Amino acid sequence: MIKILMVCLGNICRSPLAHGILDSKLNTEHFKIDSAGTSNYHIGSLPDKRSIAVAKKNGLDITNQRGRQFKVEDFENFDFIYAMDKSNFSNIVKMARNPKDIAKVKLILNESHPNKDLEVPDPYYGGDSGFDDVYNMLDEACNVIATRLKQQ
Repeated sequence: MIKILMVCLGNICRSPLAHGILDSKLNTEHFKIDSAGTSNYHIGSLPDKRSIAVAKKNGLDITNQRGRQFKVEDFENFDFIYAMDKSNFSNIVKMARNPKDIAKVKLILNESHPNKDLEVPDPYYGGDSGFDDVYNMLDEACNVIATRLKQQ
């Protein structure tokens, strides 16, 4: 089983969307998708209501997810770790124990825009349209990820 972790700051906006989107594209018998935040702000919380709404608008239900904080053990438990932005990427890499851990961490938009180091903007303080934009960015990146993983 291939295990993939999506990571943002609070684990209520971007990473739950990425989690739900990729989960919908892969067979859960062969792939495990999860999400986490680098902060401890929202441990145990549902995704943001706007993330839930944009997911629902696109046919996904992410209400079974709960916020959790990224931990060192995640390096052992996951094959791929996707950060939503450079700040979270840096925070994850700081926790790495060795080069093998670091090699698992990638910026998610590098999947759809290779080597550009683009970031998924945090829509938390913006309007609802920011959540639509984030959904579309993540959907594009997750299409690339799912296609590649299905070919392995």
